[in-house]
Amino acid sequence: MAAGKDSAANITIRALATPEDFRGCVKLQQEIWGFSEEDSLPVRLFIVARKIGGQIFGAFDGEELIGFCVALPGLKPDGGGTFLHSNMLGVRGKYRDHGSGRRLKHAQRDDALARGIGLIEWTFDPFEIKNAYFNMERLGAVVKRYVLNQYGITSSALHGGLPTDRCTAEWFLASDRVKAAAEGKPIPKPPIEERIEVRGDFATIRRLDPKRAREVQEHVSDSFLDAFRRGLTVVGVERTGAGAAYLLGKWEP
Repeated sequence: MAAGKDSAANITIRALATPEDFRGCVKLQQEIWGFSEEDSLPVRLFIVARKIGGQIFGAFDGEELIGFCVALPGLKPDGGGTFLHSNMLGVRGKYRDHGSGRRLKHAQRDDALARGIGLIEWTFDPFEIKNAYFNMERLGAVVKRYVLNQYGITSSALHGGLPTDRCTAEWFLASDRVKAAAEGKPIPKPPIEERIEVRGDFATIRRLDPKRAREVQEHVSDSFLDAFRRGLTVVGVERTGAGAAYLLGKWEP
Protein backbone atom coordinates (compact mmCIF):
# COMPACT_ATOMS: atom_id res chain seq x y z
CA MET A 1 0.00 0.00 0.00
CA ALA A 2 1.39 3.42 -0.88
CA ALA A 3 2.02 5.65 2.09
CA GLY A 4 0.23 8.96 2.31
CA LYS A 5 -2.50 10.85 4.11
CA ASP A 6 -5.17 8.39 3.01
CA SER A 7 -3.17 5.35 4.09
CA ALA A 8 -2.23 6.83 7.49
CA ALA A 9 -5.63 5.84 8.85
CA ASN A 10 -4.92 2.23 7.89
CA ILE A 11 -1.80 2.01 10.07
CA THR A 12 -2.39 -0.12 13.15
CA ILE A 13 -0.37 -0.13 16.36
CA ARG A 14 0.07 -3.23 18.49
CA ALA A 15 2.41 -4.66 21.09
CA LEU A 16 5.16 -6.89 19.69
CA ALA A 17 5.78 -10.23 21.36
CA THR A 18 7.38 -12.84 19.08
CA PRO A 19 10.93 -13.43 17.83
CA GLU A 20 9.58 -12.91 14.31
CA ASP A 21 8.31 -9.46 15.33
CA PHE A 22 11.68 -8.63 16.84
CA ARG A 23 13.59 -9.76 13.74
CA GLY A 24 11.51 -7.24 11.83
CA CYS A 25 12.70 -4.53 14.25
CA VAL A 26 16.33 -5.49 13.64
CA LYS A 27 15.84 -5.21 9.86
CA LEU A 28 14.20 -1.81 10.25
CA GLN A 29 17.15 -0.53 12.30
CA GLN A 30 19.51 -1.39 9.47
CA GLU A 31 17.18 0.19 6.89
CA ILE A 32 16.40 3.40 8.80
CA TRP A 33 19.76 4.19 10.41
CA GLY A 34 22.16 2.08 8.35
CA PHE A 35 23.46 0.43 11.51
CA SER A 36 25.89 -2.46 11.26
CA GLU A 37 25.00 -5.70 13.02
CA GLU A 38 27.28 -4.64 15.88
CA ASP A 39 25.38 -1.39 16.52
CA SER A 40 21.85 -2.80 16.05
CA LEU A 41 19.76 -3.84 19.03
CA PRO A 42 19.61 -7.66 18.74
CA VAL A 43 16.57 -9.90 18.96
CA ARG A 44 17.61 -11.11 22.41
CA LEU A 45 17.43 -7.56 23.81
CA PHE A 46 13.82 -7.24 22.64
CA ILE A 47 13.02 -10.57 24.27
CA VAL A 48 14.57 -9.47 27.56
CA ALA A 49 12.87 -6.04 27.39
CA ARG A 50 9.48 -7.69 27.10
CA LYS A 51 10.15 -10.08 30.00
CA ILE A 52 11.34 -7.41 32.44
CA GLY A 53 8.50 -4.93 31.98
CA GLY A 54 9.65 -2.90 28.99
CA GLN A 55 7.56 -1.78 26.04
CA ILE A 56 7.77 -2.87 22.41
CA PHE A 57 5.18 -1.53 19.99
CA GLY A 58 4.99 -1.88 16.24
CA ALA A 59 3.23 0.12 13.52
CA PHE A 60 1.80 -1.98 10.69
CA ASP A 61 0.53 -1.29 7.20
CA GLY A 62 -1.54 -4.43 6.80
CA GLU A 63 0.87 -7.20 7.80
CA GLU A 64 4.00 -5.13 7.05
CA LEU A 65 5.97 -3.73 9.98
CA ILE A 66 6.75 -0.09 9.08
CA GLY A 67 7.83 1.28 12.45
CA PHE A 68 8.57 0.30 16.03
CA CYS A 69 9.59 1.60 19.43
CA VAL A 70 11.24 -0.13 22.37
CA ALA A 71 11.57 1.05 25.98
CA LEU A 72 13.37 -0.44 28.96
CA PRO A 73 12.37 -0.08 32.63
CA GLY A 74 14.61 2.07 34.79
CA LEU A 75 15.07 3.02 38.44
CA LYS A 76 16.04 6.56 39.42
CA PRO A 77 18.97 6.81 41.87
CA ASP A 78 18.39 7.77 45.48
CA GLY A 79 14.83 6.48 45.58
CA GLY A 80 13.60 8.68 42.73
CA GLY A 81 11.13 6.08 41.49
CA THR A 82 10.63 4.06 38.35
CA PHE A 83 10.54 5.28 34.75
CA LEU A 84 10.82 3.94 31.21
CA HIS A 85 13.74 4.70 28.93
CA SER A 86 12.55 4.79 25.32
CA ASN A 87 15.67 3.46 23.69
CA MET A 88 14.64 3.61 20.05
CA LEU A 89 11.80 4.69 17.77
CA GLY A 90 11.93 4.51 14.00
CA VAL A 91 9.53 4.68 11.06
CA ARG A 92 10.31 3.61 7.50
CA GLY A 93 11.06 6.62 5.29
CA LYS A 94 7.95 6.77 3.09
CA TYR A 95 5.68 6.46 6.14
CA ARG A 96 7.10 9.44 8.03
CA ASP A 97 5.22 12.67 8.68
CA HIS A 98 1.82 10.95 8.69
CA GLY A 99 1.38 10.38 12.43
CA SER A 100 2.81 6.89 12.96
CA GLY A 101 5.58 8.11 15.28
CA ARG A 102 3.14 10.06 17.40
CA ARG A 103 0.80 7.07 17.65
CA LEU A 104 3.69 4.87 18.78
CA LYS A 105 4.59 7.40 21.48
CA HIS A 106 1.01 7.61 22.69
CA ALA A 107 0.81 3.83 22.84
CA GLN A 108 3.80 4.05 25.18
CA ARG A 109 2.09 6.76 27.24
CA ASP A 110 -1.20 4.88 27.59
CA ASP A 111 0.56 1.69 28.64
CA ALA A 112 2.82 3.49 31.13
CA LEU A 113 -0.05 5.37 32.80
CA ALA A 114 -2.06 2.16 33.05
CA ARG A 115 0.86 0.66 34.98
CA GLY A 116 1.30 3.67 37.26
CA ILE A 117 4.48 4.93 35.54
CA GLY A 118 4.60 8.71 35.16
CA LEU A 119 7.85 9.34 33.27
CA ILE A 120 9.34 8.23 29.97
CA GLU A 121 12.77 9.44 28.89
CA TRP A 122 14.74 9.23 25.65
CA THR A 123 17.71 10.91 24.01
CA PHE A 124 17.88 12.80 20.72
CA ASP A 125 20.39 14.68 18.60
CA PRO A 126 19.88 18.44 19.12
CA PHE A 127 20.66 19.06 15.43
CA GLU A 128 17.74 16.86 14.31
CA ILE A 129 15.36 19.82 14.25
CA LYS A 130 12.24 18.00 13.09
CA ASN A 131 12.70 15.44 15.87
CA ALA A 132 13.31 18.16 18.47
CA TYR A 133 10.18 20.05 17.40
CA PHE A 134 8.16 16.84 17.59
CA ASN A 135 9.45 16.09 21.10
CA MET A 136 8.81 19.55 22.56
CA GLU A 137 5.90 20.95 20.56
CA ARG A 138 3.92 17.83 19.63
CA LEU A 139 4.48 15.66 22.71
CA GLY A 140 5.17 18.23 25.43
CA ALA A 141 8.50 16.79 26.59
CA VAL A 142 11.16 18.95 28.27
CA VAL A 143 14.96 18.77 28.43
CA LYS A 144 17.03 19.37 31.57
CA ARG A 145 20.07 17.17 30.86
CA TYR A 146 22.70 16.89 28.13
CA VAL A 147 25.00 13.87 27.70
CA LEU A 148 28.33 14.01 25.88
CA ASN A 149 29.00 11.13 23.45
CA GLN A 150 26.09 9.07 24.77
CA TYR A 151 26.58 6.08 22.45
CA GLY A 152 30.20 6.51 21.40
CA ILE A 153 31.20 6.68 17.73
CA THR A 154 28.81 4.50 15.71
CA SER A 155 28.75 2.95 12.24
CA SER A 156 25.74 5.00 11.12
CA ALA A 157 26.39 7.41 8.25
CA LEU A 158 23.77 9.65 9.88
CA HIS A 159 26.21 10.28 12.76
CA GLY A 160 29.08 11.19 10.43
CA GLY A 161 31.79 9.83 12.74
CA LEU A 162 31.10 12.56 15.33
CA PRO A 163 30.56 12.04 19.06
CA THR A 164 26.93 11.20 19.77
CA ASP A 165 26.11 14.16 22.02
CA ARG A 166 22.47 13.99 23.06
CA CYS A 167 19.70 15.91 24.78
CA THR A 168 17.67 13.86 27.26
CA ALA A 169 13.93 14.34 26.73
CA GLU A 170 11.77 13.88 29.81
CA TRP A 171 8.09 13.16 29.16
CA PHE A 172 6.12 13.75 32.35
CA LEU A 173 3.03 11.86 31.27
CA ALA A 174 0.46 13.46 33.60
CA SER A 175 1.82 17.03 33.40
CA ASP A 176 -0.25 19.94 32.08
CA ARG A 177 2.16 20.21 29.13
CA VAL A 178 1.69 16.61 28.04
CA LYS A 179 -2.05 16.62 28.61
CA ALA A 180 -2.41 19.76 26.48
CA ALA A 181 -0.30 18.23 23.72
CA ALA A 182 -2.34 15.02 23.74
CA GLU A 183 -5.54 17.05 23.40
CA GLY A 184 -4.16 19.20 20.58
CA LYS A 185 -4.18 22.34 22.73
CA PRO A 186 -1.40 24.99 23.06
CA ILE A 187 1.35 23.78 25.38
CA PRO A 188 1.80 26.07 28.41
CA LYS A 189 5.30 27.55 28.72
CA PRO A 190 7.01 29.60 31.42
CA PRO A 191 8.67 32.93 30.54
CA ILE A 192 11.49 32.32 28.07
CA GLU A 193 14.83 33.42 29.53
CA GLU A 194 17.27 32.11 26.93
CA ARG A 195 17.51 30.77 23.38
CA ILE A 196 20.04 28.29 21.99
CA GLU A 197 20.29 28.50 18.20
CA VAL A 198 21.12 25.45 16.06
CA ARG A 199 21.90 25.44 12.35
CA GLY A 200 19.60 23.83 9.86
CA ASP A 201 22.47 22.95 7.52
CA PHE A 202 24.44 20.95 10.08
CA ALA A 203 24.09 17.68 8.14
CA THR A 204 25.73 19.31 5.11
CA ILE A 205 28.58 20.73 7.21
CA ARG A 206 29.08 17.32 8.83
CA ARG A 207 29.39 15.68 5.43
CA LEU A 208 31.64 18.28 3.79
CA ASP A 209 33.73 19.62 6.69
CA PRO A 210 33.83 17.27 9.72
CA LYS A 211 36.29 19.50 11.59
CA ARG A 212 33.98 22.50 11.31
CA ALA A 213 31.01 20.32 12.24
CA ARG A 214 32.77 19.28 15.44
CA GLU A 215 33.40 22.94 16.32
CA VAL A 216 29.72 23.74 15.82
CA GLN A 217 28.72 20.70 17.87
CA GLU A 218 31.02 21.68 20.75
CA HIS A 219 29.63 25.23 20.82
CA VAL A 220 26.06 23.95 21.07
CA SER A 221 27.04 21.36 23.70
CA ASP A 222 28.71 24.05 25.83
CA SER A 223 25.60 26.24 25.56
CA PHE A 224 23.28 23.48 26.77
CA LEU A 225 25.56 22.41 29.61
CA ASP A 226 25.92 25.99 30.84
CA ALA A 227 22.16 26.63 30.71
CA PHE A 228 21.36 23.45 32.61
CA ARG A 229 23.95 24.29 35.29
CA ARG A 230 21.97 27.50 35.82
CA GLY A 231 18.73 25.64 36.35
CA LEU A 232 17.08 26.31 32.98
CA THR A 233 14.91 23.80 31.11
CA VAL A 234 14.15 23.47 27.41
CA VAL A 235 10.40 24.04 27.17
CA GLY A 236 9.96 24.62 23.44
CA VAL A 237 11.50 24.73 19.98
CA GLU A 238 10.97 27.55 17.49
CA ARG A 239 11.78 27.13 13.82
CA THR A 240 13.85 29.96 12.35
CA GLY A 241 14.98 30.83 8.85
CA ALA A 242 18.44 29.42 9.52
CA GLY A 243 17.43 26.41 11.60
CA ALA A 244 15.79 26.43 15.01
CA ALA A 245 16.01 27.91 18.49
CA TYR A 246 15.59 25.95 21.70
CA LEU A 247 13.54 27.99 24.19
CA LEU A 248 14.60 27.78 27.83
CA GLY A 249 12.99 28.90 31.07
CA LYS A 250 12.43 27.86 34.68
CA TRP A 251 10.11 24.84 34.87
CA GLU A 252 9.23 22.10 37.34
CA PRO A 253 6.85 19.14 36.83
